[in-house]
Amino acid sequence: MKTFPVRLGPGQDLRAALEAAVREQGGQAAFVIAGIGSLSDARLRFAGVDQAQTLAGDSEILSLSGTVGVDATGHSHSHLHMAVSTASGAVFGGHVVPGCRVRTTAEVLLGLLPQWRFSREADPATGFPELVVRPREA
Repeated sequence: MKTFPVRLGPGQDLRAALEAAVREQGGQAAFVIAGIGSLSDARLRFAGVDQAQTLAGDSEILSLSGTVGVDATGHSHSHLHMAVSTASGAVFGGHVVPGCRVRTTAEVLLGLLPQWRFSREADPATGFPELVVRPREA
């Protein structure tokens, strides 16, 4: 494992920027060790709900965790969860979907796994595309 700190700037899409950071390091698999920062818009999909919700306005990232996976074609295999607090102090958590825009900064420590690759495949037991971990091909 190789650790890689990332600082994202204003306007960047949190999920897309983390996937780009993994690609730029030549990787296909990583996990988030820690993540904090601020968002101007948070987009989360709550448990058991199909549609994502936008929490418009300023929010703080209280925690960020999950896997970041990209393949050679650029297809995303990421699965990220985040807890955020709004300007009023309300706390929400769920799946990170595209559209989470960094407000001032996001500071994330990634654990890169250069010998592995992640994909998502339909799991008959859950009915969802679930993580599949394989050795990376040379």
